[in-house]
Amino acid sequence: MQLVPIDAAMIAQAVTEAKAKKDIASLSALRYERWAEGPSAQIMHIGLYATEPASIVALHRAIAEHGFRPCGRHHEIYLGDPRTSAPEKLCTILRQPIEPS
Repeated sequence: MQLVPIDAAMIAQAVTEAKAKKDIASLSALRYERWAEGPSAQIMHIGLYATEPASIVALHRAIAEHGFRPCGRHHEIYLGDPRTSAPEKLCTILRQPIEPS
């Protein structure tokens, strides 16, 4: 299976298709932004957003144990919708760019 990279045209097409199904004002706020962060470490956090700090600590511990250190800003990829998901089932990928120590 060949994966096709997502680009700005794909995002625009998805927004157009979604608007045709249901007029959602927040779709206009979507934007395509390409990141080139290099090597990264990540962890899947499951649960309340308020408990993410423990997962971030675990991620940073694993980074150090493998001879790396964080560099740059971490970011989060939300895989659930807090409006419709039970808080204890929310999934968030916590991602941290790294560099050798």
